[in-house]
Amino acid sequence: MKTTNNQQMLSTRSRQLLRWTKRSLFIIGGVTIAYVTLTLLYARFCQEAAGNSLDKQIYAEAQHHASSSRIVAKEGDVLGRIEIPRLGLTVEVFEGTTPRTLRVGVGHIEGTALPGASGNIGIAGHRDTFFRGLKDIRTGDEIQLQTATGLWRYKVDWVQIVAPRDTAILSPSTESAITLVTCYPFRFIGSAPERFAVRARKE
Repeated sequence: MKTTNNQQMLSTRSRQLLRWTKRSLFIIGGVTIAYVTLTLLYARFCQEAAGNSLDKQIYAEAQHHASSSRIVAKEGDVLGRIEIPRLGLTVEVFEGTTPRTLRVGVGHIEGTALPGASGNIGIAGHRDTFFRGLKDIRTGDEIQLQTATGLWRYKVDWVQIVAPRDTAILSPSTESAITLVTCYPFRFIGSAPERFAVRARKE
């Protein structure tokens, strides 16, 4: 009789544990979905606000001919917009590459030429959000860079997979170029072991 009671108690506890586990997983899943949704909505809002800010900068530049040489960019400032027509990729460019900045757009890499300037312009973005489309980029694709002072067109010269510490791709250049960098592989879960780099030269 004792054995039967013990088995019934274990069975009841097992059912309770199973119900508790199911509820916990449901709650965790709901919170995760809500977080991702809110993060994406916030990023979209920031992109729209940044786009409006850039449009105002373009208008002000056209009206007053402000000199870009006087601009000192700080983290989070809107610097421009990247478009890759064949991929349908459009994203606003901010100054800096902090986690907060890269959640809402792509970021200008400190120490490289500023967007619109001559030299090698370094731009970083996440592979699972704004730079996801780079997985389909090809040699010869056009990359457009719009800033307050003008529109620059670049043609993709090469694509390389490099180590995270390989900073040679961001070295200063005498030619006008843009280098896009994201993590690789694109479908890797967790901290990716390599970097995907795209170099394009001004047309």
